Amino acid sequence: MKKRTGHSRWHEEHRHEALTQIADLGTLLGVWAHPDDEAYMTAGLMSAARAAGHRVAVATATKGEVGTGDPTAWPPHRLALAREQEMADSLAAVGVVEHQWLGHWDGRLHLVPTAQGVGQVADLIEQIRPDTIVTFGPDGMTGHSDHQTISDWVTTAWLDAGRPGRLWYATVTPEFHQQWGAVNDEVHLWFEGSRPPSDRASELAFAVHCDDELLDRKFAALSAHRTQTTELIELLGPEKYRKWWDTESFVHADRRLEERKVA
Repeated sequence: MKKRTGHSRWHEEHRHEALTQIADLGTLLGVWAHPDDEAYMTAGLMSAARAAGHRVAVATATKGEVGTGDPTAWPPHRLALAREQEMADSLAAVGVVEHQWLGHWDGRLHLVPTAQGVGQVADLIEQIRPDTIVTFGPDGMTGHSDHQTISDWVTTAWLDAGRPGRLWYATVTPEFHQQWGAVNDEVHLWFEGSRPPSDRASELAFAVHCDDELLDRKFAALSAHRTQTTELIELLGPEKYRKWWDTESFVHADRRLEERKVA
């Protein structure tokens, strides 16, 4: 993919600044590994963006075919069909109508040739021309290898395109770890050996605090992923579950890239 030309100088000069209002978000592209990643990380952001009149597009690398603890009841082909419908229902709950599947197999993104994955994301950037891109950071949030791989694809495609607009990584704050540490451990949120992100509020590019109607829409988006969230909602109770991810935090990719250079 060729580098984009004619991209506004404003983005070059202000890419590192924290966004103060959703009106400045522009066209939003989310690129994720599995159905429900987008809901946990950005349902509030997507809903607020659509309410502000912005275009929102989502791409998902896999259909989460092996995302079950009961593969006998949910063989891959059956689960894929269910999660397709869940994805459509979830996006509808936040007003998103643009979605693409990238066509890869759950749990095997690291086996996809990097050039292929990066090329797919490059095509998305060229087609959609987003002002803001959101995905996982290199940590993969939970440490899932698919999350880490999709982060690498998106980051590489964005760099190759000349850093158009802004790229944000989903993150959480120290306060999230403190408030929800016991719950995170109870549900085994973090993969063994992972290093979950933790960014202070002052370091964030943007944050969405979901409450009232926005939280209702996020809960609806998450609840729509029935095969993934029903047991968790029953375990935690609806009110605790709603509050668990009621804040969505994002950090500029440039911050992570600069940290890696220093390291």
